[in-house]
Amino acid sequence: MAISTKFSAFACATVTALALTSATANADTFTISYENPGVQNSTIVLGPGIVLGVETFDGRALGTGGFTTDYGTSGAIVGTYSPSTDIVPFDLYGGAGGVNQYADAIGGTSGYTLSLATSTGGVNYFGFWLSALDLGNQLVFKKSGSTVGTYSPSDMLSALGACPEAYCGNPNPSRLGQDSGEPFAFVNFIDTSGSFDEIDFFENPDVGNYESDNHTVAYCPDPTACETGHVLNDVPEPLTLSLFGAGLVGAAATRRRKKPTA
Repeated sequence: MAISTKFSAFACATVTALALTSATANADTFTISYENPGVQNSTIVLGPGIVLGVETFDGRALGTGGFTTDYGTSGAIVGTYSPSTDIVPFDLYGGAGGVNQYADAIGGTSGYTLSLATSTGGVNYFGFWLSALDLGNQLVFKKSGSTVGTYSPSDMLSALGACPEAYCGNPNPSRLGQDSGEPFAFVNFIDTSGSFDEIDFFENPDVGNYESDNHTVAYCPDPTACETGHVLNDVPEPLTLSLFGAGLVGAAATRRRKKPTA
């Protein structure tokens, strides 16, 4: 049975502990889940009324810029990525399948924004392959300019476990096992009490880059029909959560290089 959890905001309490607090008084209720190790696409099964599409970033112009996509939905869902979206070739940190391209966020806490428009009942699902997950990979979900959910990676890192474990390291044959100190997982977010029309991607704290791929959006008339993967447990708010293993904190907080922006 899926268990829903309200999103929580990120705050770094100490080197070994994170504080999870309520993101907003008007927060929607979300179900957050993650797929099995190595899975790099959504596993939602299409059903009545479900509209689903994927942006792979393949074929997009490399470098920093903006673009619009309909995710292959014939215009039912249209997304506009802000000009600060950085499209880069696959490497040890990202690129689903170990080929082609992925989206990155460079520039500290500025990141990039995805604006969504739809002819359906609204977008209430977002999923992406979150590669090289670190403590800075933040998401903010908005509706008509108001925040409805803020996600911190701390609870996901805790669920996936301290490295080394099944999710750690690039799972693709061309880069197998590289970047072994960071988890790679496909993560699902379902707004079970509303919808959203904007997602902000940014790094806070600024400990590295924000790599992701296979951005998947959907309208699910019955949100429970789109629940998939391993669902996170309820997160009481506020809560201080100690991470499992000092190695995870060290690997994620001190992090790797910055990619060159040129």
